[in-house]
Amino acid sequence: MHAVIHLALKKFMEAKYGSRQWLRFLELAALPSKLPYVRLGHYPDAELEAIIAAAARETKTSVDTLVEEFGFAIATDLITMYPRLIKPEWRTLDLLANTEKTIHEVVRQRQPGIRPALLQCERLSPEDVQITYTSNRRLCALAQGIIRGVAAHYGEVVGITQPACMLRGDPACVLRVRLENARPGVRASV
Repeated sequence: MHAVIHLALKKFMEAKYGSRQWLRFLELAALPSKLPYVRLGHYPDAELEAIIAAAARETKTSVDTLVEEFGFAIATDLITMYPRLIKPEWRTLDLLANTEKTIHEVVRQRQPGIRPALLQCERLSPEDVQITYTSNRRLCALAQGIIRGVAAHYGEVVGITQPACMLRGDPACVLRVRLENARPGVRASV
């Protein structure tokens, strides 16, 4: 997984639980207390999974809840990483509909070996986007958190339904995202 995600997890956990608890999560995950995460490169998915599982056990929180909260927390940081790729007039659904082509493809080209989730996005209407999420990581809860965080970044609220999920045995996760409120005077582009 991309190093940015590992760094963001550390930042999220320390903000939510404190630096000492972060170290406790690393200990419970059987990882060194001084992980050398730097902004570039990638790190084993197993490390991220172990930290999240340890934190979920320690805090008596479900893994999905914790992962979704993490996704929500990192959304704005992810948006600000790619200012040249995101059009200023875009809002929540515009960004979601264009993430694969404008961000994920660029990440794959610039950093071989990095494998962000594959997103197939379809704009169903000005208020609806359908995202088919495919990843061996099966972190659809992270995707949902990021979606909600993107909406919050733009001052919008979305509803998300999930008619298909890899965790329920489906070949991919399907997330239907509906804009619940739009900023006054702002119309999403199709």
